[in-house]
Amino acid sequence: MDISTIPAPGGTTVASNSPLAAQPSVISSDFETFLKMLTAQMQNQDPLNPIESTDFATQLATFSGVEQQVRTNDLLSALAQQMGTGGLSQLAGWVGMDARVAAPAYFDGQPITIYPDIAATADTATLVVQNESGQEVLRQQIATNGAPINWAGTTSNGQPLPGGKYNFNVESYANGNLIASHTAQSYARVSEVKFAAGEMIVVLAGAIEVSAEDVTALREPGA
Repeated sequence: MDISTIPAPGGTTVASNSPLAAQPSVISSDFETFLKMLTAQMQNQDPLNPIESTDFATQLATFSGVEQQVRTNDLLSALAQQMGTGGLSQLAGWVGMDARVAAPAYFDGQPITIYPDIAATADTATLVVQNESGQEVLRQQIATNGAPINWAGTTSNGQPLPGGKYNFNVESYANGNLIASHTAQSYARVSEVKFAAGEMIVVLAGAIEVSAEDVTALREPGA
């Protein structure tokens, strides 16, 4: 029998919005409240149709399982928070460093060095630059040896571009067919590290957020 409804003499039941039947969160967090409810249930059972002892045992076992799960979830949450705090301490030294990551980069007027990821079997490669709205502003062929590229913040015809976030993709071709497309890596200054949604987040220049796991290298500023 569901403990949320309490039979009264004559076969009637106590409404589910009664003080004894409400607040399931209290049931899972306060064993004493559960025992009071169970006692009230026994006192108000129909004497012509008493509740089987096995039903009480089932209710106790169910409550015990729920209570244990609640405690386990609380412990896991506390552990995750401790791990996050410890991770922040370890990553505190990243603030002010330059982090290398495959992500959009913020152009502030200074050239951006791009590290392309080109397929080994490619015979040609193309760098594609898009602004924050996804508009293509540059498309140029590059060497397939993976050498770094300095982008000065200009379009295909040499026109200067305003500051902002830009995406850098490298397309690899073989015999004229596109075989791979990857986001190029670049360095950006780390302005903040934080713990959010269960993972460590690195905030780069321009408020660009990436997972700490995506950072492939760190270097001193200006190195």
